[in-house]
Amino acid sequence: MNAASDKLNANLSSLETYLSRFKDTGILNLINGETRAASSGDTFDIHSPVDESFIASVARGSEDDVDAAAKAAKHAFKEWSSTPGSKRREILHRIADLIVERAEEIALCESWDTGQALRFMSKAALRGAENFRFFADQAPGARNGQSLPTATHLNVTSRQAIGPVGVITPWNTPFMLSTWKIAPALAAGCTVVHKPAEFSPLTARLLAEIAHEAGLPAGVWNLVNGFGEDTGRALTEHPDIKAISFVGESKTGSMITKQGADTLKRMHFELGGKNPVVVFDDANLDRALDAAVFMIYSLNGERCTSSSRLLVQQSVAKEFREKLIARVNNILVGHPLDPATEIGPLIHKTHFDKVMSYMSVAREDGAEIVAGGERIGDSGWFVQPTLFTNATSGMRISQEEIFGPVLTMLEFDTEAEALEIANDTIYGLAGYLWTENLSRALRFSDAMEAGMIWVNSENNRHLPTPFGGVKASGIGRDGGDWSFEFYMEQKNVAFANGEHRIPQLGALPS
Repeated sequence: MNAASDKLNANLSSLETYLSRFKDTGILNLINGETRAASSGDTFDIHSPVDESFIASVARGSEDDVDAAAKAAKHAFKEWSSTPGSKRREILHRIADLIVERAEEIALCESWDTGQALRFMSKAALRGAENFRFFADQAPGARNGQSLPTATHLNVTSRQAIGPVGVITPWNTPFMLSTWKIAPALAAGCTVVHKPAEFSPLTARLLAEIAHEAGLPAGVWNLVNGFGEDTGRALTEHPDIKAISFVGESKTGSMITKQGADTLKRMHFELGGKNPVVVFDDANLDRALDAAVFMIYSLNGERCTSSSRLLVQQSVAKEFREKLIARVNNILVGHPLDPATEIGPLIHKTHFDKVMSYMSVAREDGAEIVAGGERIGDSGWFVQPTLFTNATSGMRISQEEIFGPVLTMLEFDTEAEALEIANDTIYGLAGYLWTENLSRALRFSDAMEAGMIWVNSENNRHLPTPFGGVKASGIGRDGGDWSFEFYMEQKNVAFANGEHRIPQLGALPS
């Protein structure tokens, strides 16, 4: 038995230990600091996408459970929002410490629950700790504002937490994305009701447990599992929830907007993308190839910022295509707990069927499948890394978010043509540009319709910078102070100076 097999078996053994406590009790809700079954007693089962083996039963929250969680969050809000920022910082740093201590458990459970390769989930767990540390350090100054004097008044601005908020997270890298949304909410002084995706609730439970072990007061962070059509809807419509932060599909974001309209909720959406990576003939082609492959095939292609459209200038397209095919065919698909695996199974049969349907769509529209395109094995939801070529911008494979290890390659001649293709979608989340021409980089990035653009780089996040998209890719920004702009309300207090004269109406004679 080789070292890789030894490590895989060791990971499976550790995973079994971590999951054993959920086999009998199931994954329960956490409301007002108490572990609870659903009030209806209803549950649903989750299975690993690796082999469809049973993981656990999950409490299926109802409107009553959401109501209990929202009321707990409302009750806890006054104390938590008035807790000094230094104290909130201390608790959030303790959460980060505990995430690091349990990083192996989190990564193994996430890999088994989602099918994501352990090599990436190990980093995602530690990224979650980094998110908490970053926003913890912002907590003491979260309320700070400005002094804006006039001739007659001194205006003093400040920020206050908006109130209880709902956080709805997706099934792709759910642990990291939960920390990305919840850490700034807590740092701002908000209380939270969290509904994780029904396909991947396991690490959300671990994270909520960690938060309470770190000393978070009861009711500040509540967890309710369930499905979007009932649990999610109850959360988005609840009058005590003042804002909704959602990560997921654009169509679902539209539905949530309608559901929250009657209660005038503030909304923050991180939605879909069909992100272009544009490679000009003056680029460093080897580095561009590395980035293009990494940004679509890592994380199984199941990420919003994946570069799912590859635009290559015609003069270098043939050379680039040949190298790309060789790289795609060499990607290692396998068991996600194997340290060598680069791509694991897709999250669920429903999503697997969606991704596989685009193989037929590509052929029907006249594109060519030059790598991949088939299922791997007959157990689990494994898909070959796939490359479409001979594509045009109007094809469905160039317009629709496939959200899998599938790349569509298009060719262009001129800069103007590249820009037209890059902007030719309903989405505008991210863009990637490869060129050694600084003038072109400035010109092209300014005209590209995307909220985030990387030049000569893959997606390299810096937490103080704004994260978010335009068009159908989202509303609002995360990161740095932008997160607090969402979770907090602005207040202005105007102090009159002694010389300010108030106009008199109905003045009596002296």
